[in-house]
Amino acid sequence: MQAQALFLGRHYRRAFHLLNASQIVLRDLRFRYLAAKCLEELKEWDQCLLMLGDAKVDEHGNVLDVKDCNVMYLDKDGEDREINISSAICFLRGKAYEALENRAQARQWYKAAIKADPLCYEALECLIDNHMLTCEEETSLLSSLQFGSEDGWLSSFYSCLIKKYDKENVVEAKFGELEKENCDINPSGPSFTRTLKNNSDLLVCKAEYYHQCEEYQKCFELTSVLLERDPFHLKCTLVHLGAAMELGHSNELYHMASSLVKDYPQKALSWYAVGCYYYCIKKYDQSRRYFSKATNLDGTLPPAWIGIGNAYAAQEEGDQAMSSFRTAARLFPGCHLPTLYIGMEYMRTHSFKLAEQFFMQAKAICPSDPLVYNELGVVAYHMKEYKKAVWWFEKTLAHVPSSLSEMWEPTVVNLAHALRKLKKYHEAVSYYEKALVLSTRSLSTYAGLAYTYHLQENFNAAITYYHKALWLKPDDQFCTEMLTLALVDECRHGSIDSRRSEVHVL
Repeated sequence: MQAQALFLGRHYRRAFHLLNASQIVLRDLRFRYLAAKCLEELKEWDQCLLMLGDAKVDEHGNVLDVKDCNVMYLDKDGEDREINISSAICFLRGKAYEALENRAQARQWYKAAIKADPLCYEALECLIDNHMLTCEEETSLLSSLQFGSEDGWLSSFYSCLIKKYDKENVVEAKFGELEKENCDINPSGPSFTRTLKNNSDLLVCKAEYYHQCEEYQKCFELTSVLLERDPFHLKCTLVHLGAAMELGHSNELYHMASSLVKDYPQKALSWYAVGCYYYCIKKYDQSRRYFSKATNLDGTLPPAWIGIGNAYAAQEEGDQAMSSFRTAARLFPGCHLPTLYIGMEYMRTHSFKLAEQFFMQAKAICPSDPLVYNELGVVAYHMKEYKKAVWWFEKTLAHVPSSLSEMWEPTVVNLAHALRKLKKYHEAVSYYEKALVLSTRSLSTYAGLAYTYHLQENFNAAITYYHKALWLKPDDQFCTEMLTLALVDECRHGSIDSRRSEVHVL
């Protein structure tokens, strides 16, 4: 109790001396854990690991050296519902290794912590938020956890936390099941239950799903409601900033950034918000400066590293962008976005083979993100492998989690272009028309549809769509030249038809 009192009073050095000098750390794991917590607060990470012992863990999170488990507890049954000390020690080892930038070991110890005690939510949060696992690894880890009979709702909640690239009906079913589930919030009164329908953490998971589906307006509306209810929910704030930036809501970003810097000047999230505001108004130098400040405060904030790379890419500074994306790929091996952006940078410089390699790496990390398949299709198109391009674009549309929205209109147009190259004109026309349903203001769609009709010698339809394209962009060189050719072809075709009719009459 004295050591705990000193710890809570922030007298970490004195608490550690008391525990260490009395040799009590050798008698009970709880005292050793408290001593290690003192060293954690003092940022003495190597000493912290020494205090916790020399146990080893495999890549699946199974602890190999379990000698510590045989140490006797003092007053073992003195406190009901005590935390799992083995899990707590595994989690602290993970934090120490992460602080020492040994992320591979940190990942394994976080897995060990959540396996030892599925209620160790902090370990799962570190694994997910820091993108330490791929989609498959996250699913495999959850399936290996042993939940108690009363913790079924927690299993469902964890499944909503991980990457959500399943079909819309699968993900919605997960949320629906959890919202209907009763969870007992008072063990002494089993009749006193509630559902998780309005739980903020669950609704943030739903907002993240909308963001992944690129339904930014839905995401923004949901996070706005949540932040009115709980203005200090930092995970919700991060999702809200992402949605606001995608929608171009610069005023909202300005107000959010101002509030965060005022309330949390030492948090990386606050300066990340400032960077988002400057990125939104296209001031990329300032944006990059504040994203960098966020990474200096917290090197484990993935959006900040990606933001630095995107700010460089927006100014076509490819080498610096590549450097940022590579750093992000190294720090966050479970996040496919840095690898995807590296591929995009190679594609921008027409290094299509290299781009394809990185897109395939991104696909290996997250095999269900439709954006990866779209980029593979674009690479195949540029390499004139049109059959492969059609296959990739069809895979893209098959992997879109929700119904097609305007966000996926370019993919539909890309598929139509590839089909036109294969001279499958009727199928191409069908996809161009689908694209027009999604967006009526796309120059590429009208131009592609006009050119396809032109190739089919349907000059009247071609002329109509060339005119519609030029209405969107009157100075488009391709459409202007092709319209002239279509008019000439229509005149020639018309005169030939009239001669044929005269011959027929004769």
